[in-house]
This record gives sequence, C-alpha cells and structure tokens, in this order.
Amino acid sequence: MDANNELRLRLRFYKDVMINTTVLSQKFADYAKSNPQDYFIKTRGTHIWINIKGDKKKYYSPHLHLELEAKSENETHIRGLFGPDATLWTFFMFLHFIIAGIFLIFSGIAYSNSVLNKSYTFDLVVLALMVISWFLLYFIAKQIRSNGNDQTHELEKVFLEIIES
Repeated sequence: MDANNELRLRLRFYKDVMINTTVLSQKFADYAKSNPQDYFIKTRGTHIWINIKGDKKKYYSPHLHLELEAKSENETHIRGLFGPDATLWTFFMFLHFIIAGIFLIFSGIAYSNSVLNKSYTFDLVVLALMVISWFLLYFIAKQIRSNGNDQTHELEKVFLEIIES
C-alpha cells in the first residue's frame, strides 16, 4: 500500500539484519563520531535517534527513532519509527487537548440547556466547530508529513547506508 494514501501519520517499519546488535549499535556510534554534516545521531543503549540538523532542518523535518532487539546471537530485529519534531508534536497534542476540553465543556452545557428547555443552538455550533477543527488538524498534519517526505527518504537512505557499511 502506498504510504501517502494510508491514514497513519507516524510511519513504522521493521527490518531484520544478520548483524549482531552490539556491532550494529557500534556502526551507528562510529557514524555519529565521523561528524556527518547534515545529521545528528544520538545513541543510548539499543535506541538510536537520527535527526536532520543545520540549514536543512525545517519545522516539518522528521526524525528517525530506531530500536535494536537481539533476535539471535547474529541477528538483529530493528523497529523504526519516523516521527515529527518533538516541539511540533507537543504543539499538536496541546491543540488536541484544548479542542477536546472545549468539546466536553460545551457538551455538558448543551445537555444542561436541553434538560432545562433552554436554547442550545450556540452550544451545538461550538461542538460542530470543534469537530471541524479536529479534521482540520488532521489534514494539516498530513500536509506537514508530505512536506517532510523527501527528508524521510533521506533519513532512510542514511539508515541503510550505515547498516550496509
């Protein structure tokens, strides 16, 4: 299935390689020490983060988080997750919580006004606006992901280059 037509916003992948986990982790550490121009690589145990840095980094730039799991003595299972910048992700979560809070508050007010036989048209309008806002946030997130699609491919290329080195 084409990744651009899927509903997921955070792209996951899994890969099995015939390399020992410690050797593979050392490859990423060595690459990080070689001071790559456009990428920042951080390793902590079996977790590896690859970020875009410098002039190429935009607000929509993705990062790649890898988790290395030993499948056997000479085989490693890699779990990869492409995600948005942490600041952008936090901002979107903040907006979702605000919208959810407003939705819940006005749902309660609309119910109270309905029980009291008062007009609750304004409350329903606010509820509809919150639903529209949720959809709007979703489509904005999809657009941001598509903006960072080329950089996602760059991160994947670096990831595969390090593994094959």
